[in-house]
Amino acid sequence: MVAITLPDGSVRQFDQPVTVGEVAASIGPGLAKAALGGKVDGKLVDVSHAILGDAKLAIVTDKDPEGLDLIRHSTAHLLAYAVKELFPEAQVTIGPVIENGFYYDFAYKRPFTPEDLAAIEKRMAELARKDLPVSREEWKREDAVKFFQSIGEKYKAQLIAAIPSEEGISLYREGDFIDLCRGPHVPSTGKLKVFKLMKVAGAYWRGDSKNEMLQRIYGTAWAKKEDQDAYLAMIEEAEKRDHRRIGKQLDLFHMQDEAPGMVFWHPKGWTLWQQVEQYMRGVYRDNGYQEVRCPMILDRSLWEKSGHWENYKDNMFTTESEKRDFAIKPMNCPGHVQVFNSDLRSYRDLPLRYGEFGACHRNEPSGALHGIMRVRGFTQDDGHIFCTEDQILPECAAFTALLQKVYADFGFRDIVYKVATRPDKRVGSDEAWGKSEHALMESLRQSGCRFEVSPGEGAFYGPKIEYSLKDAIGRVWQCGTMQVDFNMPVLLDAEFVDEDNTRKHPVMLHRAIVGSMERFIGILIENHAGAMPPWLAPVQVVVMNVTDRQEGYVREVAGALRAAGFRVATDLRNEKITYKIREHSIQKLPYQLVLGDKEVAARTVSARTRAGENLAPVPLEAFISRLKAEVESRK
Repeated sequence: MVAITLPDGSVRQFDQPVTVGEVAASIGPGLAKAALGGKVDGKLVDVSHAILGDAKLAIVTDKDPEGLDLIRHSTAHLLAYAVKELFPEAQVTIGPVIENGFYYDFAYKRPFTPEDLAAIEKRMAELARKDLPVSREEWKREDAVKFFQSIGEKYKAQLIAAIPSEEGISLYREGDFIDLCRGPHVPSTGKLKVFKLMKVAGAYWRGDSKNEMLQRIYGTAWAKKEDQDAYLAMIEEAEKRDHRRIGKQLDLFHMQDEAPGMVFWHPKGWTLWQQVEQYMRGVYRDNGYQEVRCPMILDRSLWEKSGHWENYKDNMFTTESEKRDFAIKPMNCPGHVQVFNSDLRSYRDLPLRYGEFGACHRNEPSGALHGIMRVRGFTQDDGHIFCTEDQILPECAAFTALLQKVYADFGFRDIVYKVATRPDKRVGSDEAWGKSEHALMESLRQSGCRFEVSPGEGAFYGPKIEYSLKDAIGRVWQCGTMQVDFNMPVLLDAEFVDEDNTRKHPVMLHRAIVGSMERFIGILIENHAGAMPPWLAPVQVVVMNVTDRQEGYVREVAGALRAAGFRVATDLRNEKITYKIREHSIQKLPYQLVLGDKEVAARTVSARTRAGENLAPVPLEAFISRLKAEVESRK
């Protein structure tokens, strides 16, 4: 007898081994038709998977997150099938599921064109309508290698060689196409109804720039057409909000090949930067942080001692002088420990909070660079808190409350919380990791925050909370972090004198709110579509004349606004006022003041809002009060 326990606690008995599909059929024909796979004792498997003994089983349908992954994984194989039918000489390599879709990498003699993508997508739809069964086969390793070599698929043969010897080799067959894959997959191609190919990009084989360049076809797949339509609408809106396009349109910054991954900030862009930095500097000051500044370049020996050299050296820029090896800092932590170590600290000094707008450099792959969102040179709103074990929990809880306020001021109120726990490659004892993970989770519970756990995704030196914000079109951006580190203070000999007059190592909390300043400003640009709230806008108001007769009054009004602390531009060009208004509207300024003879005579100003609303003329003092209230409210 085989006893199958279902999620509701009920048990079904079978006289012999049974497949996931057979269990679904025993429950009802509707579930049997909807089943895409199953979770047997927590492991995702095919519908055809045979359950040999007592087990817990959950039937997976397209309503489950795992079901969507099955659809996307299977659609990637459908893509490969279609490519091989249309372009038999193409070689298939790997095709994983990614966020919102999938991709598959191909080796082919020429670039795929938009017309090719349309033809491939059409063939995919034809193959899906055939409702071809998708079946799993177990092969001997040597037979699988010979098979793929015989059909000219050298990349698949290489992949098999990389699979550990203790693992079996499984292939999946659908129609005339057979592919190497661990699975699982949907039971037939007819389950794949909603998909779209998005674009083609270059990708190195196995992600190594020393290997040959392949072509990566990206696609998206969904259970329901309305979900895909919503996603495609979001993608279209995201393209309109692309910070690179808006950055050029608003003259904020540029990038060029002579400095890959580095940003050239223009005056207006640097003004925006300063609004963010000065706001964050006030956050430091008001919450007990002391601002510090550490060197950009440190001797290799310090990076070795901290553990970064062993774990991170491939991402570090290095240099040499007078037969000494140095590294340009990729993070600020070791420098802050040196500041802590510069004096003998007492338990009375703790918690000791340091903050730095630290310029860092990381040797990111060129293919990963993306505008100012992913760069090689960046500045972090980095901070480190040196504290005792008893202070971890209150410090983490206080930080979460502070981060929530900061995000709200920037217009973000929907935050996602995740706790990333110990990775396989790590330093420190399991006891210390246990304390750290407990403190982070408990601090979120005390803050009333619901959170997810990301097993194994912590840093090598400690677990962390990842704070992600949702923007105006629903995208999620991971920005803030809080990491508990028992290890670096030990590695770098940080000590304080405790109440019992003994020397102890402090706990080091690594924290950031906005993270990379460059990336956060890119997020702000896209969230607001370039239309920054008045407190952040590089230019808050432009003052314009209708004719030359108002030039003096324009200068007077602009001077009064500047004296009140506002960022002001004037436009005295001999152009039609409609042209000026249209041009400054494109620049997304919060306010335009249009001054004609009536305004001069009455000593008033006529304001036009960014939304296109023409406000009634008011005295300048009234407009200043309005703008001041908006800036102070940060709305």
